[in-house]
Amino acid sequence: MEETDTGLIVFDCALSPGQQRNLERATKTKVLDRTGLILEIFGRRARTREGRLQVELAHLTWQKSRLVRSWTHLERQRGGFGFLGGPGETQIEADRRLIQERMSRIERELAHVRRTRALHRKGRERVPYPVVALVGYTNAGKSTLFNALTKATVTAKDLLFATLDPTMRQIALPSGRKVILSDTVGFISDLPTTLIAAFRATLEEVVQADVIVHVRDVSHADSDAQAADVNTVLDELGIGPERRERIIEVWNKIDLLEPVERAAAVNAAARRERTVATSAATGEGLEALLTTIETEVAAGADLYEVKVDAAAGDDLAWLYRRGEILERTDEPDGSLRLKVRMPPARVDQAANRFGARWQRYVPGKAAGEQAAE
Repeated sequence: MEETDTGLIVFDCALSPGQQRNLERATKTKVLDRTGLILEIFGRRARTREGRLQVELAHLTWQKSRLVRSWTHLERQRGGFGFLGGPGETQIEADRRLIQERMSRIERELAHVRRTRALHRKGRERVPYPVVALVGYTNAGKSTLFNALTKATVTAKDLLFATLDPTMRQIALPSGRKVILSDTVGFISDLPTTLIAAFRATLEEVVQADVIVHVRDVSHADSDAQAADVNTVLDELGIGPERRERIIEVWNKIDLLEPVERAAAVNAAARRERTVATSAATGEGLEALLTTIETEVAAGADLYEVKVDAAAGDDLAWLYRRGEILERTDEPDGSLRLKVRMPPARVDQAANRFGARWQRYVPGKAAGEQAAE
Protein backbone atom coordinates (compact mmCIF):
# COMPACT_ATOMS: atom_id res chain seq x y z
CA MET A 1 0.00 0.00 0.00
CA GLU A 2 2.77 2.42 0.92
CA GLU A 3 4.65 1.64 -2.29
CA THR A 4 1.63 2.16 -4.53
CA ASP A 5 -0.07 4.93 -2.52
CA THR A 6 -3.24 2.83 -2.32
CA GLY A 7 -6.41 4.61 -1.24
CA LEU A 8 -8.82 1.66 -1.35
CA ILE A 9 -8.57 -2.09 -0.67
CA VAL A 10 -11.12 -4.44 -2.23
CA PHE A 11 -11.53 -8.03 -1.04
CA ASP A 12 -13.08 -10.54 -3.46
CA CYS A 13 -15.05 -12.20 -0.66
CA ALA A 14 -17.53 -11.30 2.06
CA LEU A 15 -16.11 -9.62 5.15
CA SER A 16 -17.84 -9.53 8.50
CA PRO A 17 -18.33 -6.06 10.05
CA GLY A 18 -15.61 -6.84 12.59
CA GLN A 19 -13.13 -7.94 9.91
CA GLN A 20 -13.81 -4.83 7.86
CA ARG A 21 -13.39 -2.56 10.88
CA ASN A 22 -10.14 -4.22 12.00
CA LEU A 23 -8.65 -4.09 8.52
CA GLU A 24 -9.47 -0.39 8.21
CA ARG A 25 -7.93 0.30 11.61
CA ALA A 26 -4.78 -1.63 10.74
CA THR A 27 -4.32 -0.11 7.28
CA LYS A 28 -5.90 3.32 7.88
CA THR A 29 -7.49 2.84 4.45
CA LYS A 30 -11.04 2.35 3.24
CA VAL A 31 -11.90 -1.33 2.80
CA LEU A 32 -14.65 -2.79 0.59
CA ASP A 33 -15.71 -6.42 0.35
CA ARG A 34 -17.35 -8.07 -2.66
CA THR A 35 -20.87 -7.05 -1.66
CA GLY A 36 -19.83 -3.47 -0.99
CA LEU A 37 -18.15 -3.21 -4.39
CA ILE A 38 -21.22 -4.59 -6.20
CA LEU A 39 -23.39 -2.09 -4.34
CA GLU A 40 -21.07 0.76 -5.33
CA ILE A 41 -21.33 -0.28 -9.00
CA PHE A 42 -25.11 -0.67 -8.75
CA GLY A 43 -25.37 2.80 -7.22
CA ARG A 44 -23.61 4.34 -10.21
CA ARG A 45 -25.60 2.40 -12.82
CA ALA A 46 -29.16 2.90 -11.52
CA ARG A 47 -31.04 5.39 -13.68
CA THR A 48 -34.74 5.12 -12.90
CA ARG A 49 -36.34 5.88 -9.56
CA GLU A 50 -37.18 2.20 -9.11
CA GLY A 51 -33.59 1.19 -9.75
CA ARG A 52 -32.27 3.73 -7.27
CA LEU A 53 -34.76 2.56 -4.63
CA GLN A 54 -33.72 -1.05 -5.10
CA VAL A 55 -30.04 -0.19 -4.80
CA GLU A 56 -30.64 1.97 -1.73
CA LEU A 57 -32.62 -0.79 -0.02
CA ALA A 58 -29.84 -3.31 -0.65
CA HIS A 59 -27.23 -0.81 0.53
CA LEU A 60 -29.11 0.01 3.73
CA THR A 61 -29.59 -3.69 4.51
CA TRP A 62 -25.85 -4.20 4.13
CA GLN A 63 -24.94 -1.02 6.00
CA LYS A 64 -27.22 -1.73 8.96
CA SER A 65 -25.00 -4.55 10.19
CA ARG A 66 -21.87 -2.41 9.78
CA LEU A 67 -22.80 0.63 11.79
CA VAL A 68 -20.52 -0.49 14.58
CA ARG A 69 -17.47 0.29 12.44
CA SER A 70 -18.61 3.87 11.99
CA TRP A 71 -19.02 4.58 15.70
CA THR A 72 -16.08 4.03 18.03
CA HIS A 73 -17.73 6.17 20.73
CA LEU A 74 -20.48 3.66 21.52
CA GLU A 75 -20.84 5.03 25.03
CA ARG A 76 -22.08 8.36 23.62
CA GLN A 77 -25.79 8.77 24.25
CA ARG A 78 -28.56 11.13 23.40
CA GLY A 79 -30.43 12.58 26.33
CA GLY A 80 -33.65 11.06 27.63
CA PHE A 81 -37.02 12.76 27.57
CA GLY A 82 -36.47 14.98 30.63
CA PHE A 83 -38.98 13.87 33.21
CA LEU A 84 -38.68 10.24 32.09
CA GLY A 85 -35.00 10.10 33.03
CA GLY A 86 -32.98 7.07 31.99
CA PRO A 87 -29.83 6.84 29.91
CA GLY A 88 -31.38 7.88 26.61
CA GLU A 89 -30.58 6.45 23.18
CA THR A 90 -27.08 5.56 22.05
CA GLN A 91 -25.93 7.02 18.75
CA ILE A 92 -25.73 3.60 17.10
CA GLU A 93 -29.29 2.78 18.21
CA ALA A 94 -30.51 6.06 16.75
CA ASP A 95 -28.76 5.38 13.46
CA ARG A 96 -30.18 1.87 13.28
CA ARG A 97 -33.67 3.21 13.94
CA LEU A 98 -33.32 5.85 11.21
CA ILE A 99 -32.03 3.26 8.74
CA GLN A 100 -34.90 0.89 9.57
CA GLU A 101 -37.45 3.68 9.09
CA ARG A 102 -35.95 4.52 5.69
CA MET A 103 -35.92 0.82 4.71
CA SER A 104 -39.59 0.51 5.65
CA ARG A 105 -40.46 3.51 3.45
CA ILE A 106 -38.52 2.06 0.51
CA GLU A 107 -40.16 -1.34 0.94
CA ARG A 108 -43.59 0.31 0.84
CA GLU A 109 -42.68 2.16 -2.35
CA LEU A 110 -41.30 -1.02 -3.95
CA ALA A 111 -44.49 -2.87 -2.95
CA HIS A 112 -46.34 -0.21 -4.96
CA VAL A 113 -43.96 -0.88 -7.87
CA ARG A 114 -44.78 -4.60 -7.67
CA ARG A 115 -48.50 -3.85 -7.71
CA THR A 116 -48.00 -1.60 -10.74
CA ARG A 117 -46.05 -4.35 -12.52
CA ALA A 118 -48.82 -6.83 -11.72
CA LEU A 119 -51.35 -4.45 -13.29
CA HIS A 120 -49.13 -4.09 -16.36
CA ARG A 121 -48.93 -7.87 -16.65
CA LYS A 122 -52.72 -8.10 -16.46
CA GLY A 123 -52.93 -5.49 -19.18
CA ARG A 124 -50.57 -7.55 -21.34
CA GLU A 125 -52.76 -10.61 -20.76
CA ARG A 126 -55.55 -8.78 -22.55
CA VAL A 127 -53.18 -8.34 -25.49
CA PRO A 128 -51.84 -11.83 -26.18
CA TYR A 129 -48.18 -11.05 -26.59
CA PRO A 130 -45.92 -13.66 -24.99
CA VAL A 131 -43.07 -12.24 -22.89
CA VAL A 132 -39.51 -13.28 -23.74
CA ALA A 133 -36.98 -12.44 -21.00
CA LEU A 134 -33.24 -12.10 -21.61
CA VAL A 135 -31.15 -13.34 -18.68
CA GLY A 136 -27.45 -13.95 -18.29
CA TYR A 137 -24.24 -13.11 -16.51
CA THR A 138 -23.39 -9.43 -16.31
CA ASN A 139 -21.68 -8.10 -19.46
CA ALA A 140 -22.75 -11.10 -21.57
CA GLY A 141 -24.18 -8.76 -24.22
CA LYS A 142 -27.88 -8.85 -23.30
CA SER A 143 -28.51 -5.15 -23.91
CA THR A 144 -26.60 -5.19 -27.22
CA LEU A 145 -28.71 -8.19 -28.28
CA PHE A 146 -31.86 -6.41 -27.07
CA ASN A 147 -30.99 -3.34 -29.15
CA ALA A 148 -30.18 -5.46 -32.21
CA LEU A 149 -33.53 -7.29 -32.04
CA THR A 150 -35.72 -4.28 -31.18
CA LYS A 151 -33.83 -1.41 -32.85
CA ALA A 152 -33.93 0.28 -29.44
CA THR A 153 -31.21 2.40 -27.85
CA VAL A 154 -30.93 0.85 -24.40
CA THR A 155 -27.61 1.60 -22.69
CA ALA A 156 -25.20 -1.14 -23.82
CA LYS A 157 -21.61 -0.78 -22.68
CA ASP A 158 -18.68 -3.05 -21.91
CA LEU A 159 -19.35 -2.61 -18.21
CA LEU A 160 -20.52 -4.71 -15.29
CA PHE A 161 -24.20 -4.11 -14.54
CA ALA A 162 -24.72 -1.56 -17.32
CA THR A 163 -28.42 -2.51 -17.11
CA LEU A 164 -30.24 -2.29 -13.79
CA ASP A 165 -33.65 -1.13 -14.94
CA PRO A 166 -35.83 -3.54 -16.93
CA THR A 167 -36.80 -2.43 -20.41
CA MET A 168 -39.54 -3.99 -22.55
CA ARG A 169 -40.14 -3.63 -26.27
CA GLN A 170 -42.42 -5.29 -28.81
CA ILE A 171 -40.76 -7.23 -31.63
CA ALA A 172 -42.09 -9.23 -34.59
CA LEU A 173 -41.10 -12.86 -35.13
CA PRO A 174 -40.55 -14.24 -38.67
CA SER A 175 -44.23 -15.23 -38.99
CA GLY A 176 -45.29 -11.70 -38.05
CA ARG A 177 -46.40 -12.74 -34.57
CA LYS A 178 -45.67 -10.12 -31.91
CA VAL A 179 -43.84 -10.81 -28.63
CA ILE A 180 -42.57 -8.57 -25.85
CA LEU A 181 -38.81 -8.73 -25.25
CA SER A 182 -37.57 -7.86 -21.76
CA ASP A 183 -34.00 -6.86 -20.87
CA THR A 184 -33.07 -7.62 -17.24
CA VAL A 185 -30.32 -7.02 -14.70
CA GLY A 186 -27.24 -9.20 -15.17
CA PHE A 187 -26.37 -11.94 -12.70
CA ILE A 188 -23.02 -12.54 -11.01
CA SER A 189 -21.46 -15.31 -8.97
CA ASP A 190 -22.10 -15.14 -5.22
CA LEU A 191 -24.77 -12.50 -5.79
CA PRO A 192 -25.64 -11.28 -2.29
CA THR A 193 -29.05 -12.41 -1.09
CA THR A 194 -29.87 -8.81 -0.14
CA LEU A 195 -29.53 -7.85 -3.80
CA ILE A 196 -31.72 -10.72 -4.99
CA ALA A 197 -34.38 -9.62 -2.50
CA ALA A 198 -34.08 -5.94 -3.45
CA PHE A 199 -34.32 -6.66 -7.17
CA ARG A 200 -37.15 -9.18 -6.88
CA ALA A 201 -39.60 -6.65 -8.36
CA THR A 202 -37.38 -6.45 -11.44
CA LEU A 203 -36.69 -10.18 -11.62
CA GLU A 204 -40.41 -10.99 -11.45
CA GLU A 205 -40.41 -10.32 -15.19
CA VAL A 206 -38.12 -13.35 -15.56
CA VAL A 207 -40.30 -15.58 -13.38
CA GLN A 208 -43.47 -14.62 -15.29
CA ALA A 209 -41.92 -14.84 -18.77
CA ASP A 210 -43.31 -17.28 -21.32
CA VAL A 211 -39.83 -17.92 -22.74
CA ILE A 212 -36.43 -17.37 -21.09
CA VAL A 213 -33.38 -16.69 -23.25
CA HIS A 214 -30.05 -17.27 -21.49
CA VAL A 215 -27.37 -15.10 -23.11
CA ARG A 216 -23.81 -16.38 -22.64
CA ASP A 217 -20.51 -14.73 -23.52
CA VAL A 218 -18.75 -17.69 -25.17
CA SER A 219 -15.61 -15.61 -25.68
CA HIS A 220 -15.12 -15.42 -21.90
CA ALA A 221 -12.70 -17.91 -20.35
CA ASP A 222 -15.17 -18.70 -17.53
CA SER A 223 -18.28 -19.00 -19.70
CA ASP A 224 -19.28 -22.40 -18.25
CA ALA A 225 -18.84 -21.21 -14.65
CA GLN A 226 -20.87 -18.10 -15.42
CA ALA A 227 -23.67 -20.25 -16.87
CA ALA A 228 -23.69 -22.32 -13.66
CA ASP A 229 -23.96 -19.13 -11.60
CA VAL A 230 -26.95 -17.99 -13.69
CA ASN A 231 -28.68 -21.34 -13.09
CA THR A 232 -28.07 -20.93 -9.35
CA VAL A 233 -29.80 -17.54 -9.34
CA LEU A 234 -32.68 -18.96 -11.42
CA ASP A 235 -33.03 -21.67 -8.75
CA GLU A 236 -33.26 -19.00 -6.08
CA LEU A 237 -36.00 -17.30 -8.11
CA GLY A 238 -37.98 -20.54 -8.12
CA ILE A 239 -37.27 -21.50 -11.75
CA GLY A 240 -36.62 -25.23 -11.40
CA PRO A 241 -34.72 -27.68 -13.62
CA GLU A 242 -37.83 -28.77 -15.54
CA ARG A 243 -38.40 -25.21 -16.76
CA ARG A 244 -34.69 -24.59 -17.32
CA GLU A 245 -34.70 -27.47 -19.81
CA ARG A 246 -36.88 -25.26 -22.03
CA ILE A 247 -34.57 -22.24 -21.86
CA ILE A 248 -33.04 -21.03 -25.12
CA GLU A 249 -29.25 -20.64 -24.89
CA VAL A 250 -27.60 -17.90 -26.93
CA TRP A 251 -23.86 -18.28 -27.39
CA ASN A 252 -23.06 -14.63 -27.94
CA LYS A 253 -19.91 -12.74 -28.97
CA ILE A 254 -18.73 -15.37 -31.47
CA ASP A 255 -17.17 -12.48 -33.40
CA LEU A 256 -14.51 -12.27 -30.66
CA LEU A 257 -13.43 -15.90 -31.13
CA GLU A 258 -10.56 -17.05 -33.31
CA PRO A 259 -11.79 -18.55 -36.63
CA VAL A 260 -11.24 -22.17 -35.53
CA GLU A 261 -12.93 -21.63 -32.16
CA ARG A 262 -15.75 -19.72 -33.81
CA ALA A 263 -16.45 -22.53 -36.30
CA ALA A 264 -16.39 -25.09 -33.46
CA ALA A 265 -18.86 -23.02 -31.40
CA VAL A 266 -21.24 -22.58 -34.36
CA ASN A 267 -21.16 -26.32 -35.11
CA ALA A 268 -21.63 -27.29 -31.46
CA ALA A 269 -24.62 -24.92 -31.12
CA ALA A 270 -26.19 -26.37 -34.28
CA ARG A 271 -26.07 -29.86 -32.74
CA ARG A 272 -27.85 -28.79 -29.55
CA GLU A 273 -31.54 -28.16 -29.02
CA ARG A 274 -32.63 -24.59 -28.34
CA THR A 275 -29.08 -23.26 -28.77
CA VAL A 276 -28.04 -20.50 -31.18
CA ALA A 277 -24.61 -18.99 -31.82
CA THR A 278 -24.83 -15.25 -32.37
CA SER A 279 -22.97 -12.01 -32.52
CA ALA A 280 -25.21 -9.20 -31.33
CA ALA A 281 -22.56 -6.72 -32.49
CA THR A 282 -22.51 -7.93 -36.13
CA GLY A 283 -26.03 -9.36 -36.38
CA GLU A 284 -24.89 -12.89 -37.18
CA GLY A 285 -27.32 -15.58 -36.04
CA LEU A 286 -30.14 -13.20 -35.09
CA GLU A 287 -32.59 -14.60 -37.67
CA ALA A 288 -31.95 -18.12 -36.37
CA LEU A 289 -32.54 -16.86 -32.83
CA LEU A 290 -35.90 -15.31 -33.77
CA THR A 291 -36.94 -18.57 -35.43
CA THR A 292 -35.97 -20.52 -32.31
CA ILE A 293 -37.93 -18.11 -30.10
CA GLU A 294 -40.95 -18.53 -32.36
CA THR A 295 -40.72 -22.33 -32.13
CA GLU A 296 -40.50 -22.18 -28.35
CA VAL A 297 -43.40 -19.72 -28.06
CA ALA A 298 -45.50 -22.01 -30.25
CA ALA A 299 -44.52 -25.06 -28.19
CA GLY A 300 -46.08 -23.49 -25.12
CA ALA A 301 -49.46 -23.07 -26.85
CA ASP A 302 -52.13 -25.69 -27.53
CA LEU A 303 -54.13 -26.15 -30.72
CA TYR A 304 -57.90 -25.60 -30.71
CA GLU A 305 -60.68 -25.58 -33.25
CA VAL A 306 -63.67 -23.26 -33.27
CA LYS A 307 -66.59 -22.49 -35.61
CA VAL A 308 -67.58 -18.87 -36.03
CA ASP A 309 -70.07 -17.02 -38.20
CA ALA A 310 -68.30 -15.49 -41.19
CA ALA A 311 -70.09 -12.21 -40.46
CA ALA A 312 -68.95 -12.18 -36.79
CA GLY A 313 -66.11 -9.73 -37.30
CA ASP A 314 -65.67 -9.11 -33.58
CA ASP A 315 -65.11 -12.83 -32.91
CA LEU A 316 -62.58 -13.09 -35.73
CA ALA A 317 -60.77 -9.97 -34.56
CA TRP A 318 -60.69 -11.32 -30.99
CA LEU A 319 -59.08 -14.59 -32.17
CA TYR A 320 -56.54 -12.84 -34.36
CA ARG A 321 -55.51 -10.54 -31.50
CA ARG A 322 -55.23 -13.24 -28.84
CA GLY A 323 -54.08 -16.30 -30.74
CA GLU A 324 -52.55 -17.47 -33.99
CA ILE A 325 -54.89 -18.58 -36.77
CA LEU A 326 -53.26 -21.54 -38.52
CA GLU A 327 -56.09 -22.64 -40.85
CA ARG A 328 -59.41 -21.26 -42.13
CA THR A 329 -61.96 -23.59 -43.72
CA ASP A 330 -65.29 -22.51 -45.27
CA GLU A 331 -68.15 -24.72 -44.04
CA PRO A 332 -71.26 -25.55 -46.18
CA ASP A 333 -73.50 -23.58 -43.81
CA GLY A 334 -71.53 -20.40 -44.44
CA SER A 335 -69.58 -20.47 -41.18
CA LEU A 336 -65.81 -20.65 -40.77
CA ARG A 337 -63.88 -23.44 -39.08
CA LEU A 338 -60.61 -22.15 -37.63
CA LYS A 339 -57.60 -23.98 -36.25
CA VAL A 340 -56.09 -21.74 -33.60
CA ARG A 341 -52.90 -21.88 -31.55
CA MET A 342 -53.74 -20.29 -28.20
CA PRO A 343 -51.40 -19.53 -25.26
CA PRO A 344 -52.47 -21.29 -22.03
CA ALA A 345 -53.25 -17.96 -20.33
CA ARG A 346 -55.94 -17.18 -22.98
CA VAL A 347 -57.66 -20.58 -23.16
CA ASP A 348 -60.18 -19.86 -20.38
CA GLN A 349 -61.09 -16.54 -21.98
CA ALA A 350 -61.73 -18.30 -25.31
CA ALA A 351 -63.78 -21.06 -23.66
CA ASN A 352 -65.97 -18.46 -21.92
CA ARG A 353 -66.46 -16.53 -25.15
CA PHE A 354 -67.21 -19.43 -27.53
CA GLY A 355 -68.65 -22.07 -25.19
CA ALA A 356 -69.14 -25.52 -26.73
CA ARG A 357 -67.83 -24.30 -30.09
CA TRP A 358 -64.33 -24.07 -28.56
CA GLN A 359 -62.70 -27.54 -28.71
CA ARG A 360 -59.20 -28.89 -28.37
CA TYR A 361 -57.89 -29.81 -31.81
CA VAL A 362 -57.47 -33.54 -32.51
CA PRO A 363 -55.74 -34.31 -35.85
CA GLY A 364 -57.92 -36.23 -38.27
CA LYS A 365 -61.26 -35.28 -36.68
CA ALA A 366 -63.69 -32.65 -37.85
CA ALA A 367 -64.93 -29.95 -35.49
CA GLY A 368 -68.34 -31.58 -35.16
CA GLU A 369 -66.85 -34.93 -34.16
CA GLN A 370 -64.66 -33.23 -31.54
CA ALA A 371 -67.65 -31.34 -30.13
CA ALA A 372 -69.66 -34.57 -29.86
CA GLU A 373 -66.75 -36.22 -28.10
